[in-house]
Amino acid sequence: MTSPPAPCPRPDCTGGAIMVTGFCDTCHRRPPDTARVTPARPAAVPEATARRPAEPAADALDNDGLLILPYVPSPDPSEAAPTTASPPTAGRRCGVDNCPGTIGVTYAGGPALTRGYCPQCGREYSFEPRLNAGDRVGGHYRVLGYLAVGGIGWVYLAEDTRVPDLHVVLKGLINTGDAVARRSAVEERRSLTTLHHRDIVRIVTYVQHQEPGEAEPTGYIVMEYVGGRSLDWIRRASDEELARLFGGSFGIGHVITYGCKILGALEYLHAQGLLYCDMKPDNVIHYGRDIKVIDLGAIRRTDDRTSSLVYTSGYAPAKPERDERGFHIDTDLYTVGKTLETLAARAEPAAGLAARSFDALIRRATHPEWAARFASAAEMSRQLWEVLREHQALSGHEPYPERSTRFEPTAALFGAALGTVPSLEHWTGRPGPGVPELPVGAPDPGDTARALPVPIPDPRDAAAVLLGGLVSGSPERIAERAERDPALGTVETSLWLCRAHLDAGDTDRAGRWLDRAGRQSGAYDWRIYWHRGLRMLTDGQVQEAEGEFAAVYASLPGESAPKLALGFCAEHLSAAERPAEAYYEAVWRRDRTQGSAAFGLARLHLRRGDRARAVAILDEVPATSRHYDAARVAAIRVLAGRLNGSGPTGDQLADADRRLTLLEGHLSGGGTWDRLVAEVRENAFACRPPGGWGPRFPAGERFGRADTPRDASALLSRSLKRLADQAGDAAERGDLLDRAYAVLPQAVGLRGLLHGRRRTA
Repeated sequence: MTSPPAPCPRPDCTGGAIMVTGFCDTCHRRPPDTARVTPARPAAVPEATARRPAEPAADALDNDGLLILPYVPSPDPSEAAPTTASPPTAGRRCGVDNCPGTIGVTYAGGPALTRGYCPQCGREYSFEPRLNAGDRVGGHYRVLGYLAVGGIGWVYLAEDTRVPDLHVVLKGLINTGDAVARRSAVEERRSLTTLHHRDIVRIVTYVQHQEPGEAEPTGYIVMEYVGGRSLDWIRRASDEELARLFGGSFGIGHVITYGCKILGALEYLHAQGLLYCDMKPDNVIHYGRDIKVIDLGAIRRTDDRTSSLVYTSGYAPAKPERDERGFHIDTDLYTVGKTLETLAARAEPAAGLAARSFDALIRRATHPEWAARFASAAEMSRQLWEVLREHQALSGHEPYPERSTRFEPTAALFGAALGTVPSLEHWTGRPGPGVPELPVGAPDPGDTARALPVPIPDPRDAAAVLLGGLVSGSPERIAERAERDPALGTVETSLWLCRAHLDAGDTDRAGRWLDRAGRQSGAYDWRIYWHRGLRMLTDGQVQEAEGEFAAVYASLPGESAPKLALGFCAEHLSAAERPAEAYYEAVWRRDRTQGSAAFGLARLHLRRGDRARAVAILDEVPATSRHYDAARVAAIRVLAGRLNGSGPTGDQLADADRRLTLLEGHLSGGGTWDRLVAEVRENAFACRPPGGWGPRFPAGERFGRADTPRDASALLSRSLKRLADQAGDAAERGDLLDRAYAVLPQAVGLRGLLHGRRRTA
């Protein structure tokens, strides 16, 4: 039993009740406590004197992490709804009992006919509006003018003569003889009545109006008036108009914000079992700081495969697809992709790699193969939101990190040789007396594969929970169970076993399980591409792995993981290394927990000889990161190390000395501190300029009281002797002592004497 409608709370409304649409059945207004603030204002108030809210800071974000849209005032009704109608000019299907004829076409180069007869069935048609300015509909709606002509109906602006300053929209059929249009109008009215979403236009009521001489009345949907500008107006506006409206440039951030809001509305429709079908810039209004999806005349049930489609050429998929499979959720997402592509052509492009990420997203949404498109509005919206995060970060704004919905977080760090204090082998395994260069080469592909993140298991997979509690050290046992237990015969099990064998270094078995996962999943499953990339990296096939990771990037353009993998591949393969920098930069600017990206950028800058930039990147690693100490060690080594045949400057050595003081006491045991100090002292000794370090020399216990070779050699010898105490055997200890005495002036005889004593001991 349904509850009775609530009474209208407005004091000036007598006897009104709130309908299911959310509007009062008497005063036709929303209750004041639930009405949203809209920019519509009385027509008598000129735009120049209307009160505008204070503009937020440029690129400010709302609670959803989207850009706060600029305030768009409602245009004056005289501007929004001209009193002269402009009937449609393109031909349309007849629509009478599914007649295939085309009506409203031109003949002999003349204008399109707004009245006439269908050449197929002979039925009379008219595209002329049935209402004119000044007409009254339903007794109290006075028509002010024409807002637009939609796919199946005329759209009029009217005022409610019973309620001061209340404007509404009336929508009626273009051609009342069109049976398809009549069915669509009924579906639109039924759908609008039950839909309640902040970004979808809402119905107020339904009225009928019969003109003299008509055989039957015409029904009109009465909708809320959304005063603002359509996205089609925005994309066609002049640079000056956009600058006034947006307080600057119309950018890709605004396009993405429109897209996320539109997708939110479509996600709601899809949850109701409905398809929108006709998304395009004309059907979205930017009003106030919000958007509203209008014109639901093309709406249809997701399982409807019989009724005629209503769509707009250029925004819907190609005809062969429409004829073969009709419309689906991915078709709706295709129209959103085309809408965003159209708007982006007018906007300032995204920053850095975000421009490529946005293009990749559009390509996936509008892919000619429907199976390759996004599967849901939520999935597409998430990736679009991630691209906005990337654009914001690359534009210089504060990073807005968010945990990935596709990849598990990882604490692993690949390419951290710079941040690792050398072992004793750094000295004992050295063939000659020279000081080694800084380790700035690309890391090992196999180590990189093991450090890259792992996809989050699909919670719908029956084996996901069981596999989540297992370690990768027992693949054979799990493989045996998978053969016997149907619950384990899933894609997630095959991928888990693939990774387990990769961890064990068995790429052949890993490949067999990966092939099985490919047979179990769809052709466009990005997880298969990701694991192929990991397997190829483990085998050292970096170029082949790059192609697989590129496929993941095309599927998940907003995610950081494929960019991190592509950054490594580009670093390993490219001599110019600019592509690698773009990938690493996009990941690092967006999320400062991605230490692998920071170390990758540092290596690239060092290969160009830019120590200062490399140190600046390492200094950006936050103190809360588990890679913070590694970054501090790396900065010291970069400042004091040998690079491209050259040593540090006096300023760089002084900076390294200062950082060593701050780091002292924070390194773990095992002689780590002694080895780091020994390396820095050795570099200072070997790279000392002929005339000394100059006035910036860090005089003290670490580098000597005076800038002399004698003091430097004595301190280095002392460090090497301390390292000898860490030696694991006599031979290693002897090598370190040899080096300790070799650096002392005129120590050849003494070194030989000691060496002989060790041999005879």
